[in-house]
Amino acid sequence: MRWPAPISLRRRPFLLFGLLVALFTIPGVFSLRLVTLDTIEIFTTHEWFFKPTVVFRCNGENKTYLLDVKETHTLYTFKGEESWQPLTELPEKKCKRCGLFEEDAFKPDDVFDEWEMCSSDFKDGRYTRFKEDQFNATFLCPNCTASTGDHGNREPSAELETKKASIAVIIIVSVLASVLVIIALFGGYKYWQKKKRERDQARFLKLFEEGDDLEDELGLSNEL
Repeated sequence: MRWPAPISLRRRPFLLFGLLVALFTIPGVFSLRLVTLDTIEIFTTHEWFFKPTVVFRCNGENKTYLLDVKETHTLYTFKGEESWQPLTELPEKKCKRCGLFEEDAFKPDDVFDEWEMCSSDFKDGRYTRFKEDQFNATFLCPNCTASTGDHGNREPSAELETKKASIAVIIIVSVLASVLVIIALFGGYKYWQKKKRERDQARFLKLFEEGDDLEDELGLSNEL
């Protein structure tokens, strides 16, 4: 006789799927803080005889070449779908040292500006960086959190993120505890079924032995 597969095996995909759904419904979990360039206008160049090669770079990351940006006092607009987008991804609580540069083949790159880019700099997913006589650029980051005050006071945002993390931990622990309870209940049920079969088999064998004893007392076995 073939017994059905244990519930822990048959329902495991559904339990894992439910856990993933619970995680993805938590605000801020698995959200990517991707930064894209929306618009840029440069006001000057550092090369006298050649068209500039404008690049964006954050510390420790590769350069992103803005090959379309060649002319001064020209507003360049992008869709965020270009092959070189996004520019970078911001951490949740830390800033990145990023900047705009003009690449130079024979000496260190010329600097348009270099600054600390933070997730909290974005308001409604938008952040504008202006450097006098250098450039004006707007960056987009839909999943970045807007700052409610100045950069020196970020405690409310940190507290909010801590509360979100605590809620996430509570939900994950609750889901895992539910899975363990279901597995434990199923194990107990299977153990009860096993014991019940053993008792039924023992009762049947006992009745069978009592039947043999009764036949011996009546002499039926000798007559046969």
